[in-house]
Order: sequence, then structure tokens, then C-alpha cells
Amino acid sequence: MNTKKGFIPVMLTPFKDNGAVDFDGLTKLTELYLEAGAAGLFANCLSSEMFELSEEERIATVKHVVKLADGKVPVVATGTFGGEIAKQADFVKRIYDTKVDAVIGITGLLAEEKDSDEVFEANVHSLLQQTENVPMGFYECPVPYKRVITPKQLGHLVATGRVTYHKDTCLDIEQIKEKLALTKDAANFGLYDAYMVHAVDSLKAGSAGLSCIQGNYFPELLVWLCNHYNSNNLQTEVALVQQFFIDQMDVMHDVYPTVAKYYLQKRGLQISTFTRRTGIGEFNAEVKAKVDQLFEDYTNLKERVNLDSVLA
Repeated sequence: MNTKKGFIPVMLTPFKDNGAVDFDGLTKLTELYLEAGAAGLFANCLSSEMFELSEEERIATVKHVVKLADGKVPVVATGTFGGEIAKQADFVKRIYDTKVDAVIGITGLLAEEKDSDEVFEANVHSLLQQTENVPMGFYECPVPYKRVITPKQLGHLVATGRVTYHKDTCLDIEQIKEKLALTKDAANFGLYDAYMVHAVDSLKAGSAGLSCIQGNYFPELLVWLCNHYNSNNLQTEVALVQQFFIDQMDVMHDVYPTVAKYYLQKRGLQISTFTRRTGIGEFNAEVKAKVDQLFEDYTNLKERVNLDSVLA
């Protein structure tokens, strides 16, 4: 079982108020993740507003992150955006040329929602064949629809030797355990769980770490949990942190990613709350008040579990 765990943030994309990508803000944000102790970076993902970026913006932002990471931590980035598999394979290669460590495939873009598992599997193997030796990963992204990889499918994919990373959103701890059991002998593979409701159980079951939107509020807390989830003398504190994530789940998801950018502003990060995403809801006074309370609640949590001394 993998006992060394890591936190992989799903990176935001800061924008200027006029809607242009804010590369200075992206630099500051990347530095925040790294200073918090992130074990890697997931660029060009759903939190990055990847569907609202042009192809050239996707390439430019990933290159920027890779340059900032400078080999200190691995970087992964999405490379599949729909269409014919040959087209997706071409963009996977373009993303890999930015020097990322692995390229991520979106499960819901590798087959239509109505397609069978057999169609999905055939498309994935076609993608692997057409991308030569590019290290790959998969993400059960909820957009355009969520296609969850079954434990058996994941086991077969990892057995190819091409799949190094999986961001899991199945929300089912028993399925997580089964996936871990079927991939436990893979030397260069990690399953990173996105669902913070069972974060501690997932880490104890053997997942490689966590990759969740909560890291866009307090990445250092995710790092702390990955480091101490199994510390015998800190189980009371671990339970408090786990419950905090459960209690605050709705606040952090409502009007996201605007709320995360606002929270980071409160932390002192100089970025705009501008988002290109539509249909996420209104960032009104009620939502703002809930995020303000989240900020206070996190301050209180740090005091209760004495995190300041650890995170200083």
C-alpha cells in the first residue's frame, strides 16, 4: 500500500476583469499551490475553465505552469476535447509537447453518453495507439456528462503500462477500494480521489492522494491531511478536518469557481473573480456572506487543531 500521499490541485485560471487570461495571477496562484506543499499540479482542467479556453490559451497556460513548476513537481493537463479520436490524439500530442508528465483524457469525451462500455473501451485503446508512448491519465469529469470508469476497466487500462494517473469522482468508497485492489501492483500509477466526504477512508484504503476543488481554498489543509491522515496521535484533529470538509461541501461548490477566486482574494491573492463560465449561479450578497463565514470557520479550525504551528 502506498503510504506517502500527495495533494494535486485542480488549478484555477485567473482572468483579468476584461476576460483575458491573467498570467501574472496564474504565476501567483501556482506559487501558492507549490508553497502549500502540493505534490503535483493538474492544469487545464474543469476548474481551469478548460472548455472556455481556446486551444492556444490551453497550450499557453499549460506551458506557463510547466515553466513555473520547473521540475519540482509533476504537471498533468487535459488533452481531449471531443470529436474524432484522431483529432483528440493530435491535441494530446500538442499538450505533451509542453513537457507535462502525463496527458489527461476526459472519460465523457471519449464516447457518447448513450454508447456502451465496449465503445468507450475501443475508443480509449484507439487513443492509446494513436498517441505513441505518451503517458496518460483519466478524469471522470462531470462535463459534458460523467462516465465513471469501472474497476475492471481501470485495471485493464493500468495494465497497459500507459496510464499513470486517475482522478476519481465515483463518490463510492467501496468502488474506490475495488479500483485500488485491481491496480495495487502497478509501479507507476496513482488514483487521486476528488470526493472529500470520504477523504480519510480513501487515503487509508490506499489511494495515492487527493485532487479536489477544496484545494482552491486552503491547499495547505489538504497537504496536512495527506501527511497526517494516519498519525495515531492526531486522529482527533484528523476527524475534525474530515468533518469540516463534509460540513462545508455545499458552500465551496455553489457559484464555483467565482467563490474560490473570492476566497483567494480574502487570503491576499491579487486575482479577479472574473469567470468565463455561465450558468453557475449568481455571486450575490447571500453567497458572499457564506464564503465570508467559511473564511472564519477555517480560521477557527486552524486554532482548534493547532494547524498554524504546522503550516507556518
